[in-house]
Amino acid sequence: MSESSAVPKPRGGKDAERTSPATFYRQVVAELRKVVWPTQEQLITYFIVVMVFVVVMMSLVSVLDLAFGKLIFALFAGN
Repeated sequence: MSESSAVPKPRGGKDAERTSPATFYRQVVAELRKVVWPTQEQLITYFIVVMVFVVVMMSLVSVLDLAFGKLIFALFAGN
């Protein structure tokens, strides 16, 4: 029989213990304090850039869908 178990061992080996919820929460808060949050101007700029990109991609896909649809109908309609 194989000695490996279905449940993986903790990364730290046998001495690794579970983190308490309070310690986990403190670590999460500490990591979030390191995050550089965007300013309102940056957020608005990012929003506009993303929206323009999405609209351009929607337009491109719509035009290609329309063109390929008309091409397929022209090929199979026989007119």
